[in-house]
Amino acid sequence: MAWYRRDDNEDELGAEKRSVPVGVFTKCPGCRTPLLTADLEKSDQVCPHCQHHFSMLAAARLQLVLDEGSFTEEDATMESVDPLGFRDSKRYIERLRSAKRTGGLSDAIRTGSGRIEGQPVELGVFVFDFMGGSMGSVVGEKITRVFERALERHRAAIIFSASGGARMQEGVLSLMQMAKTSAALGRLREAALPYISVLLHPTTGGVAASFAMLGDVILAEPKALIGFAGARVIQNTIRQRLPPGFQRAEFLLEHGFLDKIVKRSEMRATLANLIRLLGPRGGA
Repeated sequence: MAWYRRDDNEDELGAEKRSVPVGVFTKCPGCRTPLLTADLEKSDQVCPHCQHHFSMLAAARLQLVLDEGSFTEEDATMESVDPLGFRDSKRYIERLRSAKRTGGLSDAIRTGSGRIEGQPVELGVFVFDFMGGSMGSVVGEKITRVFERALERHRAAIIFSASGGARMQEGVLSLMQMAKTSAALGRLREAALPYISVLLHPTTGGVAASFAMLGDVILAEPKALIGFAGARVIQNTIRQRLPPGFQRAEFLLEHGFLDKIVKRSEMRATLANLIRLLGPRGGA
């Protein structure tokens, strides 16, 4: 008979086992290193070991690139409706309500005005957590208004894209947003006002096939997935093996689809320099 009895709640030294609370650590998908979640937040959601860029909340991104206290949100209460009465495993209207409850936002993009190193801009930041950042009628309208305000106020426009593409629950109405946003962008270009497109992970589908790839300057975060159709669909269609890194930001830069890959820590300074170079000067 053993001269001691081990309690399931104690380790070999007799100390009580303590579990680590959920959320204290986050494992990096790039290098598999456990990171303190609090430290990750301080580093703008970038792994200090391999520089993997985690997803970032829209509010945090606005805080990262804009001058403190300069953001004024526009069209915050604009909400999608269900014009087609669409239903798959759930009614579309139920999916919208669920997404609003989860994220506290009305749709998949936040738009407004602000300043970057004192320079006025109109901008939009996609919210991927809202139905995969999909573009429906409201998202298309809000992006169009970003370009229209930039034109009216004689300012640069910036869109941070992170989207799975057009929202299938709105059918052709969502596809129309590709033409609508591109037309508004055309009017901005005629006025010689700059539009900077920043591609985040992932930027795909109808968003990638319209305004996201029409920037005067196109930037991307490292290793962002960017493309129209999925790699598996393309590979099965052309019946050829795709090259390593296909549809990643580095591959697109090498093949001339991007102008620059920018680390998150350098994004604010890069945008400020581009606005100075491209104009316009001053602004309302």
